[in-house]
This record gives sequence, structure tokens and C-alpha cells, in this order.
Amino acid sequence: MNGSNSADSGSTGVRRRSDATRTAILAAARERFAADGYERATIRAIAKDARIDPSMVMRYYGNKEGLFAAAVSVELGLPDSGSLPGHDIGRALVSRFLDLWEENEVLTALLRVGATNQAGAERMQGIFREQVMPVALRVCPDPEQAPARAALAATQLLGLALTRYVLRFPPTVALTREEIVAWLAPTVQRYLTATSP
Repeated sequence: MNGSNSADSGSTGVRRRSDATRTAILAAARERFAADGYERATIRAIAKDARIDPSMVMRYYGNKEGLFAAAVSVELGLPDSGSLPGHDIGRALVSRFLDLWEENEVLTALLRVGATNQAGAERMQGIFREQVMPVALRVCPDPEQAPARAALAATQLLGLALTRYVLRFPPTVALTREEIVAWLAPTVQRYLTATSP
């Protein structure tokens, strides 16, 4: 009986260490991909940042592509447009994206990598298709226009992120959250819900 309890405790301890190692690897990978981009980020540098042997990264994720896919798994958690007044979707989207950009570096890493690497671009396109498009389909007046309208909204959200979090244009960085929402929300709202120009 004691042997069984001891074995259970041992496997629980191994699982905890494994989870902690994975967490450390993913955190280091997100920071490294955000700072260096996909091409310049190396398994060796990520392992060093995580304070582990590079072989552990390979053990858990196989290669850099596998690590990148795991590190930039993104659930946007966009607001349900059905629970919002139609006139408030622009404000809700801009606010949510600001939360996401400022919570962690996953989206910054993905944006930086997506601009220079096909795998990153495809990951961004998938997020757009699976998570942003459904919002546009629910709120735009003509469902056939939803792809174009969602893409126009994305130009604003990604353009802000690029200039504020990647290129760090001083005037964009200096804007307060309230100013960004006040300027950007009406444009995103118009793209998604206005009648065709």
C-alpha cells in the first residue's frame, strides 16, 4: 500500500516538473519569437532563457516549427456580438485586442513572425478566418461582404499593434488606452456595420 502511494506521489511530482518545464519553454519561446522573429530565434537561445538543456525543447516540441505552433496558440476570446448592442461592436473589439496585446507577448510574436515567415502568416490567417470572421458574419448587413469587412477591421487592429508594440512609433506608444479606443472604435464599427460606400 505504501509502495503504491509512493509511486503515485512520484508520478505526480514528475508530471508537475514536466508541466513546469513546458510552461518555462513556452514563456521563453514567446518572448524570444516576439523579440527576434521566427528566423533569428533559436532552440538554443530559447532553452537558455528557460534554463534547460536544448534537448528538452526538442523532446517536448520536436523542432522549431512545433515549438512555434505551441507557443503562439491563440484564443482571442472575442466578445459575443449577440450579447452586445450592434452599435458597440467596434468599441468591444478594440478594447479586447488592446487587452490581448498588453496581457502577453503571444500576439506580438505572431505579428512579428507573420510579417516575415510563411508559417507565421498562415497562423495569423487561421486566427482571422476562425475567430474574427464569425464576428463580422454576425454583424455586417451583407454576409457576402463579411470577408472584406473583417479584413478592413483587421487592417486597423494589426496596424495599431504593429506601430505600437513592434515598431514602437513614439506617438502611437504615447496614446492612452482611452484615446486609442476613441479614435479606432468608430472606424472598426463603420467597417463592420455601415452600409456599403
